[in-house]
Amino acid sequence: MKLQKLLSYVRRAVDDYHMIEEGDKIAVGVSGGKDSICLLIALKHLQRFYPKHFELEAITVSLGLPGAVYDDIQALCDSIGVPYTVVNTDIGQIIFEERKEKNPCSLCAKMRKGALNTKAEELGCNKVALGHNKDDVVETFFMSLFYEGRINCFAPVSYLDRSKLYSIRPLMYVPEWECRSFVTKSGIDIVKNPCLADGNTKRQETKELLAELSKDYDNLQEKVFGAIKRSQIKGWNGEI
Repeated sequence: MKLQKLLSYVRRAVDDYHMIEEGDKIAVGVSGGKDSICLLIALKHLQRFYPKHFELEAITVSLGLPGAVYDDIQALCDSIGVPYTVVNTDIGQIIFEERKEKNPCSLCAKMRKGALNTKAEELGCNKVALGHNKDDVVETFFMSLFYEGRINCFAPVSYLDRSKLYSIRPLMYVPEWECRSFVTKSGIDIVKNPCLADGNTKRQETKELLAELSKDYDNLQEKVFGAIKRSQIKGWNGEI
């Protein structure tokens, strides 16, 4: 995928759900994976021509696990002129050593989000951009159905009462394979996920199930995504 196509996806999502307003200061959550790298680059390029002016801050929440090196992200941020902050935490130790969580993803996500939001507030940001792509939308919908027994999905734009921040998801129209293609063709190095549960999660199981179903049902992802957009799930019909 070329940069122009990535920007067209992001611009459409931003415009459809009014994700960016004049004077916003947006914290970009950067794990170092393909999605967050795409998000950072897309927003930086969008910043150059978008009619509403906004600032960017890149933030990485480190879980404190061995093997995570963020030098390449620092170099990328330096090259495109985005301030970069690493938040060092002991989340990995708490989850895997102290609590020994069998299903760590939910708690880890909450703790990482909390650390990200806290730093975003400290930096004076009013919005946090997250790198959820189109596949993530569909997978989250099915995970909510399978494991929680409810029709739900995260919203394109959410207001976080406790932190007084908005979270936005500008990659929501970008298929995962296109994120991977963009990063590969751009020659950008991604950070290997040091998480001990990487590749062995409920999300991965859901991803594999949907891949199998897609063999029998044409355009499954597009149909489910379209159904979510037309649904009354909070945040998808214009209500935050």
